[in-house]
Amino acid sequence: MARAETQSFKPAPSGGGPHLVLYDGGCGLCHGLIQFVLPRDPRGVFHFAPLQSPSASIHLARFGGVPSRLSTVYVVAEYRGEHPECLVKARAALSIAKSLGWPWRAASVFAVLPTAWLDWAYDLVARNRHRFLGRRETCLMPRPEYRDRFLDLPAPAAPGGEEAP
Repeated sequence: MARAETQSFKPAPSGGGPHLVLYDGGCGLCHGLIQFVLPRDPRGVFHFAPLQSPSASIHLARFGGVPSRLSTVYVVAEYRGEHPECLVKARAALSIAKSLGWPWRAASVFAVLPTAWLDWAYDLVARNRHRFLGRRETCLMPRPEYRDRFLDLPAPAAPGGEEAP
């Protein structure tokens, strides 16, 4: 099993640096997840990058992860630190929930279940996500107060409609 398929469960630690959430930039469900996390993460624990970005390729290469698996969400805990850890699928989602605090951390009760069961449920949702929530033609453009938490964003447009330097 590749290192990116980490099976242990622990929340993305709050110390040591931010954690990187890698998501499908064209998925409505993933956009909803990011929009859900941002206002509930006032400490800025999570940073974000679409799986289609250069940053995702760089960070997943360290763990043998495959950015072309667009149905998988990854959390690279302490991605800027000396000892990052990569969580995938259900374990990544549980890590995010636990790190957001109460009441979302209550989802961590599911961490006692075998990863195979959790990932079966995750895969069921992932297979049907486009049917229920559609696809997105454009990547998420965050509000200005969240821009610094997204890797690989294009420069904001200058007032005259040109890209800022």
